[in-house]
Amino acid sequence: MSISPFFKQIIIQSAAKKQQKSGSQKELSAFAMAKAFREAKINVLRWVKDILLIGTGICCAAFGLESFLLPNNFIDGGATGIALLVSEKSKMPVQIWLLIINIPFVLMGYKTIGKTFALKASAAIIGLALCVTFVHFPDVTHDKLLVAVFGGFFLGAGIGLSVRGGAVLDGTEVLAIFISKKLSTTIGDIIILFNIIIFAVAAYLLSIEAALYSMITYLAASKTVDFIIEGIEEYTGVTIISSHNEEIREMIINVLGRGVTVYKGKRGYGKTGSTKDMDIVYTVITRLEISKLKTEIEKIDPNSFVVMNSVKDTKGGMIKKRPLH
Repeated sequence: MSISPFFKQIIIQSAAKKQQKSGSQKELSAFAMAKAFREAKINVLRWVKDILLIGTGICCAAFGLESFLLPNNFIDGGATGIALLVSEKSKMPVQIWLLIINIPFVLMGYKTIGKTFALKASAAIIGLALCVTFVHFPDVTHDKLLVAVFGGFFLGAGIGLSVRGGAVLDGTEVLAIFISKKLSTTIGDIIILFNIIIFAVAAYLLSIEAALYSMITYLAASKTVDFIIEGIEEYTGVTIISSHNEEIREMIINVLGRGVTVYKGKRGYGKTGSTKDMDIVYTVITRLEISKLKTEIEKIDPNSFVVMNSVKDTKGGMIKKRPLH
């Protein structure tokens, strides 16, 4: 891959600063420079992939809103449902409410998850508002059942693709993560309670029929989100087996700000069946951090063996994010 001299110099300077922070006064070796270029390539590819996923998610969500939900005065759950409901009663454009209502959720995301996530989420939400404003999709149908099902499907697909890209189009999940840490409740319970309140208000302000159809929209959207992100749960336990276990342990602590458990194990593979003692790294993260963890592990050891499993809930300090300095 050809790199311009300007970006080449930036990569070299970044690698030099990282080496100085580690306390080393040596000149950059060929290995260190090659590692720096490899990390830069991974970061660029990750950002390109994330941008494509978030962009596609914005288009899907905007299509679901403009072609199904908005023309038929349907709402969804979460922050998007609040925006649709308030827009219907105030007659102000829904895109304005999408921005206003998601501001506190983005701030919570900045505090709970990190700066990069907050920037991506802000860009995704602003992108959705701009797409709804300037890109006009045609009405597809006015059949209420079709509107509820397919409106929820496309909206859920947009949200799911954005999550795969490391962002969100709906801040409800961020709120649930934030509150669950304060009240020691599950994220799923908080999201359900939040949406029950929204649909109860919709039944009062609109009609019971509209609220029932909106519940179908929400169910279609939530199931599509689960399908798009392949069943990733609120919390994910990650087991990492690698010969670079110490570097990975330090990365999880210093880059992700997460707790780590290290336990002894033995390798047993190959034709000879020989075993070798090694440390195994285990951590628990939220689904919004999976993309970043994969990228950081790939930088350190692309041949590492990583096992992920869903965790319904956790209690204690293992999932609590440590402030990064």
